[in-house]
Amino acid sequence: MAGVTRTPTGLTQGSSTPAGVGASTLRPDGTLKVTGEFAYSSDMWHEDMLWGHTLRSTVAHAEIRSIDTSEALAQPGVYAVLTYDDLPTAVKHYGLEIQDTPVLADGRVRHHGEPVALVAADHPETARRAAARIRVDYAELPLITDEASATAEDAPLLHPGRKDAHAGHVPHPNIVHRQPIIRGDADEAAQRADVIVTGEYEFGMQDQAFLGPESGLAVPAEDGGVDLYVATQWLHADLRQIAPVLGLPPEKVRMTLSGVGGAFGGREDLSMQIHGCLLALRTGKPVKIVYDRFESFFGHVHRHPAKLRYEHGATKDGRLTHLKCRIVLDGGAYASSSPAVVGNASSLAVGPYVVDDVDIEALALYTNNPPCGAMRGFGAVQACFAYEAQMDKLAAALGMDPVELRQRNAMERGSVMPTGQVVDSPAPVAELLRRVKARPLPPENQWETTEGADVRALPGGLSNTTHGEGVVRGVGYAVGIKNVGFSEGFDDYSTARVRMEVVNGEPVATVHTAMAEVGQGGITVHAQIARTELGVQQVTIQPADTRVGSAGSTSASRQTYVTGGAVKNSCEAVREQVLQRGRVKFGTYHPAWATAELLLEGGKVVTDAGEVLADIADVLGEEAVEADLEWRHRPTEAFDPETGQGFGHVQYSFAAHRAVVEVDTELGLVKVVELACAQDVGKALNPLSVVGQIHGGTTQGLGVAVMEEIVVDPKTAKVRNPSFTDYLIPTILDTPTIPVDVLELADEHAPYGLRGVGEAPTLSSTPAVLSAIRAATGLALTKTPVRPEHLTGT
Repeated sequence: MAGVTRTPTGLTQGSSTPAGVGASTLRPDGTLKVTGEFAYSSDMWHEDMLWGHTLRSTVAHAEIRSIDTSEALAQPGVYAVLTYDDLPTAVKHYGLEIQDTPVLADGRVRHHGEPVALVAADHPETARRAAARIRVDYAELPLITDEASATAEDAPLLHPGRKDAHAGHVPHPNIVHRQPIIRGDADEAAQRADVIVTGEYEFGMQDQAFLGPESGLAVPAEDGGVDLYVATQWLHADLRQIAPVLGLPPEKVRMTLSGVGGAFGGREDLSMQIHGCLLALRTGKPVKIVYDRFESFFGHVHRHPAKLRYEHGATKDGRLTHLKCRIVLDGGAYASSSPAVVGNASSLAVGPYVVDDVDIEALALYTNNPPCGAMRGFGAVQACFAYEAQMDKLAAALGMDPVELRQRNAMERGSVMPTGQVVDSPAPVAELLRRVKARPLPPENQWETTEGADVRALPGGLSNTTHGEGVVRGVGYAVGIKNVGFSEGFDDYSTARVRMEVVNGEPVATVHTAMAEVGQGGITVHAQIARTELGVQQVTIQPADTRVGSAGSTSASRQTYVTGGAVKNSCEAVREQVLQRGRVKFGTYHPAWATAELLLEGGKVVTDAGEVLADIADVLGEEAVEADLEWRHRPTEAFDPETGQGFGHVQYSFAAHRAVVEVDTELGLVKVVELACAQDVGKALNPLSVVGQIHGGTTQGLGVAVMEEIVVDPKTAKVRNPSFTDYLIPTILDTPTIPVDVLELADEHAPYGLRGVGEAPTLSSTPAVLSAIRAATGLALTKTPVRPEHLTGT
C-alpha cells in the first residue's frame, strides 16, 4: 500500500554451498538487526497518519461512575476519543480462550492499567496530553489479591454470570480453571516411605521484557475494511478476535506481520490491535500506536506468580514412593491462557521422574492483580522450581548425591506420566544429568589474574563492593520436562504455501506461511527445509500475513515442528509435481525416470545413484508449480476433569543444567559463573540457532532466579516497578558462560525427528541456580527471585 513503510516484501536466501537441514545457516535478518537497519513495527510510517494513545486506569478495582471526554475533544489536533459506549458492535469483549476481556473498560476496571479510553491525534504528544484531560470518576471496590480473598464466602465476583467451558470444574467463580491429576493412591503409598519431605514455594511474577514494545499501524481501506501491520505471535488468532469487534467479515481485516522485537508469550494476547483499528475506522485515517516501556508493562500479560506446596516420599534406597502437590497460579483480572497454563502445571508437576502414586491439584485465580498468561515455559517453569528444590531436600534427607537420586528415578522411553500417557519417544533424563555433572568445573577465584584483580568476575561486579573476602562457591543441578505444541485436544496445525518457478534460468522456491518470526529463526529453517526437499539454492520467504492459512502461535516450542512440518509437506508435494512433469516430458527418453528413486539436488533431477537426468529449470519451463497444504501432528485429548488422565501432550522435551555460583555471604550478592546445559533436540535443523535458543532460555531462567520480578503492592494491587530502572533483567555482565551439550535422539513422530527446543532450558536453569546458592549458603531459599536480604537476613 502506498505510503506504508514496513519490512521488506520478502527475504531471499541463497548460498554457493548447500545449506539445507543440519547446516548452521546464518539468518538473513541477522545483519540488519545488529546494524540497526531492520524495520520493526515501531518504525512504520504513513504520510498522513495519526497517533493513537490509551488512557489506562489508575486504580485496580472500581466502578466507573462517569467519563468526561469534552476537554480532550476540545484539544487542537485531536480527531477522536473513544470509550466503551462508542464501540461499534454488540461484541465488546475478546480473549484467547474465554471472551472475558473488554475492549475498553465496561463500566468497571479490574486491574491497574486497564484501558479506559482511546485518543487519536496528529502528534503523539498531543494524544498523550488529550488523554490526560479525560476525567474519570472511580468508585473503588474491595480488592481480590490472593486465594483467601478470591474464594472467601463474601468475595466479590470479578466476572459475575460467567459461563464458559471451565465453569463446571471449579469450586468458585473466582477460579478460572482447576485441574486435578490423580493416579494410584498417594496416601497409601506414603505409608511405604522411609523419608518424607515437604516444602512451600513462591514463584514471582516475571515480565517477558522483549526488546520492542507493542506497536502497529492500522490503515483504513477503500472497501470499508482495514489493513493492520503489527508485531504479534499469532496472526489468525488476532484476526478471530478483532473482526467481530469491528463488525467486519474476516476477509476485510487484512493482517501483515511487521518486524517483531521479541515476544516470549507476551504478544500472544491482543494489545493495541483492536484499538488501532477502531481509531482508523472512526477517523478514516491511518493510525499508529506505539507503547513506551512504562505502558508496555501494563499492555501485555506476564508469567503467573505461583504458590506451590509439595510432599515427596522415598524409600531409603532413594526410590520415590509418592507425590502430593497443590499449585495456585495468580491469573490476574482476565483469563488469557490461564486454563492451558493450569493444564501444563498440573500434568508436568511431577517433573521428569517416575512416580506411580500422585495427588496433584493446580488452579488459577481471578484477582485484581495484573493479567497473566503465556510466557516461555508456560506453567512448567513454576512447577520445576518447586519439584527440583524438593529433590535436593529429599537427597539431603537420604544422605544421597542429588544427581544420583534424580538419575535413580529418571523417566525413560516407555515410562508412564502421571496422566497415564506413555512416553513413546526418547527421554534421556539420566544421560543429560550425567553429561552436565561430568563437565569440568570452571576454575575458582577467577578474579585473581596475573595482571591483578578483575572485579568483573566477583559478586557485585563493577560496583567494586568486595575483593573476594566473603565469597563462597556453590554447585547445583536441575532437570526439567516441557511439553511441545498445543495440547489437551487442541487442533494444532499449520499451513504452508510453496511455489517453485524458474527466474532468470534458475529454479527458485517461494515459501509463504503465517508463522510469526519473533526472533526464533523460523524463516531460516523454512529456507533450509525448502533447499533440502527441492534441491534449490534460492529460496524467498514471503512476509507472514492472513492471505495464507493459519500457522498457529509462535509459542509452545511448536513452530519448527508444526510449520516446519507444513513446509516439508508442501515441498514434497511440489517435488512430486516437478518429477511428474519430468516423467511426462523426458521419461520416454530415459527409463530411469520410471524406475529409479528420483531426487532434486543442486538444481537438477538425479537418480538415487547420482545420475543426472535433467535440469530442474528445463523440467519446469515457464510454468510454476505450487502446493498449499496443512500439516497436523497426531491428535491429543483433553485431560479428564476429575482424574487428569489422558494423552494430553504430543511431545516432551528435556534439559538439564549445572549451575556454578559464587556468593558474597556478607553482602548477599550472587555471581553466576557458569550455567552448563545438556539438552536433547531430536534433530538440530540449524545447530547454531539451537544453541542460541538454549542460551536465550537459560538466561531468562537466570533472570527470574536472581533479579526479575514485577512487584505488586498487596494493599493497592498496583504495579510498583514498571520500568527497566526498577525491573531488572540480566545484562552481558550478569550472563555467565553457558556451555551446551546437544543430543540428537530422533522422535520418529516428528518431521526429521526434531524436538521443540526453545522452552526447556528456561525450566531447569532457575532451580539449578537456586540449588547452587543453597549449596553455598546453607539457606532454604524457597522464593524467586533471590534478593540480597534473603541471603543476609536483613
